[in-house]
Amino acid sequence: MAPVVVGVSLKMYFGHAAAKDWFARVADRVRSHPGLASGAVELFVIPTYLQILPARDAFAGTPVRIGAQDVAVADSGPFTGEVSAAELAEVGVSIAEIGHAERRRLFGETDDAVAAKTAASLRGGVTPLVCVGEAERLGPKAAAAATVAQLRRSLSGAPAGPVVVAYEPVWAIGASEPAPVEHIVAVTTALRMALDIAPDRAGSSVIYGGSAGPGLLTELGRSVDGLFLGRFAHDPENLAAVLDEATALAETRVAS
Repeated sequence: MAPVVVGVSLKMYFGHAAAKDWFARVADRVRSHPGLASGAVELFVIPTYLQILPARDAFAGTPVRIGAQDVAVADSGPFTGEVSAAELAEVGVSIAEIGHAERRRLFGETDDAVAAKTAASLRGGVTPLVCVGEAERLGPKAAAAATVAQLRRSLSGAPAGPVVVAYEPVWAIGASEPAPVEHIVAVTTALRMALDIAPDRAGSSVIYGGSAGPGLLTELGRSVDGLFLGRFAHDPENLAAVLDEATALAETRVAS
């Protein structure tokens, strides 16, 4: 059975020293965590580019995956300021966040740009974490249709390989509450169906982000493969609580 996935993006909240301290504190908690040790739960951490190597070192000897917050569309060449998927993989990165709502809003990234980065990630041996979600609040059925269409555009032309899809309705990012459970279930179920009928996306997963916190994973049950956490996880104890919840959920899935 596929593991329950928990991810954390640090965005640009931590300076270098603060990030290293967070890595150490989280590593202490996950090194002997039963869910991660058994493979029932998978954790990935996405720091800034400069924090990738300290993160890799801090989590050495654990199953924690290290990610990057972006990736270049090209494999190499005269692209000042960019970092290729191949180089990221070379230093231990195994997952790259692509198409987050902030990248789309602040830097004008389009679905075409996301598709190019998704393709580059797969070529470079890095799992794309493709972020999708409607900008304005819609009904569940309309949101599902819009998000599946966005996912298809974001995967257009990408080579075969598994992806992680993070459903993050833009209107729920940074809000006081996540999207309603019935709304999340409708959209994530549609995303899962879209992936299941694509033979070149075997092994893919769908997770939810957008003001996610404790209790939500249990409420969502089998409708998602995990959660994508933000500032809530800045407290390692909060992250540990979600990992415990993910472990309990994984045990329930095995038993049923």
